[in-house]
Amino acid sequence: MVSRITIKDYLFENRLFMQRSIQALIFAALLVAILIGRLVYLQVLAHEHYITLSDDNRIKILPEPPNRGLIFDRNGVILADNLPSYRLEITPEQVHDNMDAVVDRLAKLVNIRDIDRKRFDRLRKRTPVFKPVPLRFHLSDEEVARFAVDRHRFPGVEIVAGLSRHYPHGPLASHVLGYVGRIDERDLQRIDTSSYSGTTHIGKVGIERTYEKRLHGTVGFRQVETNAEGRVLRTLVRTPPVPGDNLYLTLDLELQNVVEQAFGDRSGAAVAINPDTGEILALVSKPTYDPNLFVNGIDTKTYAALRDDKLQPLFNRALRGQYPPGSTIKPFVGLGGLEQGITTAHAHTFCPGYYQLPGKERKYRDWKHSGHGTVDLTSAIAQSCDVYFYDLALSMGIDRLYNFLSQFGFGTRTGIDISGELPGLMPSRQWKRATRNQPWFPGETLITGIGQGFMLATPLQLASATATLSKYGHRVRPHIVAATQSHDDPGLSPVKVETVLDIPVENRNDWDVIIHAMHEVVQGRHGTARKAGRGAKYQFAGKTGTAQVFGLKKEEKYNAKKLARKLHDHSLFIAFAPLKHPRIAVAVVVEHGGSGSAVAAPIARTILDQYLSRPRS
Repeated sequence: MVSRITIKDYLFENRLFMQRSIQALIFAALLVAILIGRLVYLQVLAHEHYITLSDDNRIKILPEPPNRGLIFDRNGVILADNLPSYRLEITPEQVHDNMDAVVDRLAKLVNIRDIDRKRFDRLRKRTPVFKPVPLRFHLSDEEVARFAVDRHRFPGVEIVAGLSRHYPHGPLASHVLGYVGRIDERDLQRIDTSSYSGTTHIGKVGIERTYEKRLHGTVGFRQVETNAEGRVLRTLVRTPPVPGDNLYLTLDLELQNVVEQAFGDRSGAAVAINPDTGEILALVSKPTYDPNLFVNGIDTKTYAALRDDKLQPLFNRALRGQYPPGSTIKPFVGLGGLEQGITTAHAHTFCPGYYQLPGKERKYRDWKHSGHGTVDLTSAIAQSCDVYFYDLALSMGIDRLYNFLSQFGFGTRTGIDISGELPGLMPSRQWKRATRNQPWFPGETLITGIGQGFMLATPLQLASATATLSKYGHRVRPHIVAATQSHDDPGLSPVKVETVLDIPVENRNDWDVIIHAMHEVVQGRHGTARKAGRGAKYQFAGKTGTAQVFGLKKEEKYNAKKLARKLHDHSLFIAFAPLKHPRIAVAVVVEHGGSGSAVAAPIARTILDQYLSRPRS
């Protein structure tokens, strides 16, 4: 058997080896080139970008909400304060487990209500994942301690110390102050969210809302270094927040308390104003409510009870209650008759207890069914004779009535620095044609002359008009904030008095006649409120009013004893004092109180006594 001998081709093998080596070398060189290129890109071309990303992992910007400004009364008594409190916050991107499971575990350490969960879920949906979302406010010391023990089990969950709004006097003056509440979706639509970074509360109503920008302040920021777990290691840079301005109100808290107590359990409103400056000394709406309930989230049951209460404690009657002014309008109508030359102080009208339009059978009744006999302007105001003012209103006509009374602010907002004021209603031909597509009738002029019919006024309007009358037509804008105080200046910046209008005075004696007649109401022999004026150590002027809440049929008589309470007349009274150089003007409305002289007038007298008995401030 012949064996085969294989002869190797060394030349071919060497060539093949060289080819493969070159390919491997090229491949290796290519990999090195790619690696070098990537390093060049990361270290040179994209250096700034990745340095920024690295810093973002290491450095965070944390907002620092400003301290909310405080609110004081005119004497420096604090009305709205900030108290230390703790809140529980969760930063979603730092939470590794299911969020619901985390909240469930937290609920074993701190009390978490359904309302807290629902609010947290709403906020989380519209908040970036890297920003903390509040879960619970106003934690107790015990809850803080329990969480601190198990803090390591809850990455992304922190307890943050802060300040919580507090109203030390509870319901007192709540309709003036309003309250703060947590920022919701409606608030986000009206604010600059960047200015509210870290801020959880905002003014909702009252002074808290109207002066929100001043009270809130300016947000600050901290640039901090964190570790991999997100814990803050140190603060690198800090821009401190600027606290909000403090507000000093014109309100006299002692007077406010006296007025609220004077109402007892009655519903209504009262406003006391300085005629010279427009400063609101007291602004009362009864019933009232405790604003502290709203600060940290009011529960559904409590809010429903307030909302559904038939007495409407959340309704600000002083600004939004629109009532027929009744006979309180008569001094203004009488003044219009004098100033426009329609009547004189000594012109007489006979009052048989009713009034009839020429050629008409309908009788417009006087409140005194037997009539007042022959009266002039002074006695007509003092005894509140309806017939006299029926006749005078008809002589003036609705156009002149509208033009004259509008100068006192009836039918328009006063412009007070609290949101929510309503304008009332001063009816006119044009108004009725525009709103009801009907002509104006003479009978409507008659009842407008005694403050009934379509005419409506707020207690604030009545007080402002009374102040204007007491100052012979000098009308100033009512305001509730007296001065502001910034964080870096201990001095106060007073609010300027703003004149709205100086009503043209045709004859100063005409105003004297009306003021004298109003003096007769309270301190004359036959005045309707003479009981309220007895024993006063000062002279003052006033006018009673009784406003119907429903219309009587022809020849029907009003009998309060046979009517439900809600159908009783409203009780009204306006006044100013002292008679010369008045320092205070008031308007009181007691809902379904009946006689103005019996119910509203004593409350007004209490206001005057309390304010004028103290040293002048």
